[in-house]
Amino acid sequence: MSSFPVPIRAALLMAGSTLFFSLMAISIRLASESLHPFEIAFFRNLFGSMAALPLLLRHSRGFMRTQQLPRYLFRCVIGVCSMLAGFWAISNLPLAQAISLSYSTPLFATIAAAIWLGETVRIRRWTAVIVGFIGVLLIVRPGAQDFSTGSLIALLGAVLSSIVTIQIKQLSTTEPPDRIVIYTTLLWIPMSLLPALGVWRWPEGIAWLWIITAGMMGTAGHMLWTRALHLGEVSALTPIGFLQLPLLVLVGWLLFDEALTYWILAGGLIIIAANIYIARREMILAKQAMLRQTTLQNDDK
Repeated sequence: MSSFPVPIRAALLMAGSTLFFSLMAISIRLASESLHPFEIAFFRNLFGSMAALPLLLRHSRGFMRTQQLPRYLFRCVIGVCSMLAGFWAISNLPLAQAISLSYSTPLFATIAAAIWLGETVRIRRWTAVIVGFIGVLLIVRPGAQDFSTGSLIALLGAVLSSIVTIQIKQLSTTEPPDRIVIYTTLLWIPMSLLPALGVWRWPEGIAWLWIITAGMMGTAGHMLWTRALHLGEVSALTPIGFLQLPLLVLVGWLLFDEALTYWILAGGLIIIAANIYIARREMILAKQAMLRQTTLQNDDK
């Protein structure tokens, strides 16, 4: 891919990560026909770690030394809880509904950044957050006859995922990305094993294929995602990630006979639009901050 221009490479990497994350969700759903979501989460972490462990070979023995172990433990506990809620939602809700609600994570992350990190969130981004939550309400539809408490579990996963996002942002100020990936991968295995033991049953037959695929696709998707964001701009790449929704809508219809309701479609599109606007606003503000810093440096000279 080195022969392609950088923006094209970033777009292709993001498209690849979207495909891998979609395949992971499909594998989780297929595995859930015979296994509990908690057990699927454990095997996803176990087999996913096999794809991440080669990162250790790139670094020296002292690479894993850190003074942030308590923060890693907290981040991983929240991350496992988010994963369990998300896997349960994929296993028990229509794929389009589960994925649409997972897109609310950036909305919660904006709120968490304002409260936790003290970031300044101006009226335009607050407006986008409010609009995004209108989309969430259209999907959840509290009080309606077809209201499902399962959608609240999907939202819980999104809330916890937003906390993980903040923790990663804080860790990344002192910790290199590979160390974060390795610690997260290793800590998630025993943490996800504990709830899995309560519902344990050994996979049989084709279930092994689905859980191995879920682990490999999840790790591969995460690797391509991080590299895409390293090369390209968030505002330009974010819309590509949302292609996961129409892909899973099609798969849900073909494989699981799931119908797409107008409520889910409208709510999902509103959430996606709000996320795209927030991503673009963050990129504009980041560029303005860099421009101001460059101007100040030039004035000092």
